[in-house]
Amino acid sequence: MSRLIINGGRPLHGAARAGGAKNSILPILAAAVVNGGENIIHNCPDLKDVHSAAAILRHLGCRVDWQGDAIIVDSAGMDRWDIPDELMREMRSSVIFLGPVLARCGQAQMTYPGGCELGPRPIDLHLRALGQLGVEIQEDGGRIYCRCGKMQGRDIALALPSVGATENIMLCASACSGQTRIVNAAREPEIWDLQQFLRKAGVQVSGAGCRDIVIQGGGPVRRTVEHWVIPDRIESATYLCACAAAGGRVRVERTKPAYFSAVTHLLEESGCQVETGEDWAEIQAPRRLKAPPPVRTAPYPGFPTDAQSPVMAALCLAQGSTVFSENIFENRYRHCAELARMGADIRVEGRTAIVAGVERLRGAAVKATDLRGGAALAVAGLAAQGQTEIRDIEHIDRGYQRIEEAYAALGADIRRED
Repeated sequence: MSRLIINGGRPLHGAARAGGAKNSILPILAAAVVNGGENIIHNCPDLKDVHSAAAILRHLGCRVDWQGDAIIVDSAGMDRWDIPDELMREMRSSVIFLGPVLARCGQAQMTYPGGCELGPRPIDLHLRALGQLGVEIQEDGGRIYCRCGKMQGRDIALALPSVGATENIMLCASACSGQTRIVNAAREPEIWDLQQFLRKAGVQVSGAGCRDIVIQGGGPVRRTVEHWVIPDRIESATYLCACAAAGGRVRVERTKPAYFSAVTHLLEESGCQVETGEDWAEIQAPRRLKAPPPVRTAPYPGFPTDAQSPVMAALCLAQGSTVFSENIFENRYRHCAELARMGADIRVEGRTAIVAGVERLRGAAVKATDLRGGAALAVAGLAAQGQTEIRDIEHIDRGYQRIEEAYAALGADIRRED
């Protein structure tokens, strides 16, 4: 197992580059089975979750190759429609394969997904919506068996704007006769990115980024698709939070600040100077942060739940107290106990966390409990006095490509030990 060793207390200076969005590449890799041809996907991050998705594709009979930062998926030879339990448990988003496998094969078999323990992420929204499209679903002992009956497009109103459910409906509806309209669809930039990929594959889909998405299914598909994945907004926000915590001046390049403006606005309210352009963001940290107004996570364009943990790590050093309200996942405060080992003053009450800023954090031996919580510990370690050892960093590797190299390039004293 690997660990990160950080000798903190050094301001960060320089430039970092955002990679391709983790939350875009995974549904796009799943969508690559729909057209039954070659899909060339550029700006693909080298992440643990991407390799897990590639393993699922290979199991299904697809050919998967890497060429630099491009991943090439040829799904012409796909000859299976089942995904074994050991592959489903690799990541929470593995359920995104359900819709495209149904669209391609007319049937699918899988188990419930695994991944970070953030509390229930019920897939009942996915199953209920697919059932409305004509999918026959049976559940037995944690296994899900699906078979397409008469697939017919229709209006589907989501009780909440679930990203995964929106993506699964878009993918399955590509094979339905007639028009499908998703009401109360998720509006995240990653939904727009999936729409662009599907359009290149010949699927008639529109409305991503708005409340309703319309898919005209059953049409011909294009066998060859080439696509560039959008930048990762959460990775970008994490770099800014690291600078806000440790001090210094950092520029994030090859990004889209419009995608994480809720985070940059909060950092400005915390005393940081933030400048942005179309594809860059730059932050100048103050001598000490000040506590901003309450932070409430919400679906896009609200404050992203994935940015809550690294923002909290930075605000552990702010003057005053900050109130966090987590409205997406109920177990998203597991990193708080680890931050407390480093001297943070955090009180958790249900879905609310109250962070009283301290003068300094101290290095400690801590454990990454999930992807974004692990990134938060790295942010805290960069600002802390002394040495921080972060274990179980395979969680971090699920969403950040060689995070130690990015921070080292900014002047941090950080290394990975196996």
